[in-house]
Amino acid sequence: MDDLLSKNVIGAAIEVHKELGPGLLESVYRKCLVYELRQATLDVKEELILPINYKGVVIDGSFRLDLLVENSLVIELKSVERILPIHHAQIISYLKMSNKSTGLLINFNVPVLKQGIKRFVNSHK
Repeated sequence: MDDLLSKNVIGAAIEVHKELGPGLLESVYRKCLVYELRQATLDVKEELILPINYKGVVIDGSFRLDLLVENSLVIELKSVERILPIHHAQIISYLKMSNKSTGLLINFNVPVLKQGIKRFVNSHK
């Protein structure tokens, strides 16, 4: 399921990138990707706020997932010159904290979107 869902999301992201190209704000890509995913009848939650669960206690504060697709695939969007190790750490942390198994890090600021996509699997799940 996660592989097929990842493929569908990547296809939608490629469509957005073909239409808009690189160089825009992350929020523009997010809105357009949400549109494409919903056109494909996928359930998408945008900028989903999740509580921090620390040692079984909910702590004041929260973290925000850019997108959660079909309640299983975490999508972290970027529009940056290059992906840094902190971006990898961010999505890995989001996967652990949301207890989801799969995530995609998508950087739209690349000439060919395929170069800006990385898939992550939560090995702690």
